[in-house]
Amino acid sequence: MTEARPVKRQARGRQRIADILDAALALFAEAGYEATTTNAVAARAGISPGSLYQFFPNKEAIAEALSARLVEQMQAVHSSAFDLAQVTDLTLDELIDRMLDPLIAFNLANPGAKALFGNTDMPARLAGAARPLQEAVVGRVAAIIGARFPRLPATERNLAALVTVRIVAAMMPPIVAAHGVDRDALIAELKKALRGYIAPLDAH
Repeated sequence: MTEARPVKRQARGRQRIADILDAALALFAEAGYEATTTNAVAARAGISPGSLYQFFPNKEAIAEALSARLVEQMQAVHSSAFDLAQVTDLTLDELIDRMLDPLIAFNLANPGAKALFGNTDMPARLAGAARPLQEAVVGRVAAIIGARFPRLPATERNLAALVTVRIVAAMMPPIVAAHGVDRDALIAELKKALRGYIAPLDAH
């Protein structure tokens, strides 16, 4: 019995942290990072502010933990999205679908992520929380472009990857905010833009 109690407390603690992070993610999506308070996060999580402070001393600590969780989840998404296997066998439209659809699905499931990663006024260490992930995504896209267009020089390949990722990042907030046919139209336009940008790379 004595061993079961610490295990139960640890499980409750992990669940409480997950509830706090879920609440913060929802509030960041609704109100933005700056307008969200720790009291609001505690209320959304169904706990007292004092209970919240047992796990996180301030809002920045919550955001850092949430950033780490999102980075881990996005790395798993990117690993499945950016599979180099059979890249050369796909049509350009199929390639764009394989790269883009999982990323859109992730952002739709986590609309508060943009409040963290897209906020230029965040503290420096928070703003840099997603930088390793962003660099990894650009690297994966560059690898796909290199496999698809082997004659493309490395400098041009890397630049094309960076621009591709920036185009997607710029379009993600309006896609997340839209609904139904409006969202479908934005996704179609984004894929059209990527197709128009990537297709000429084959000229090399």
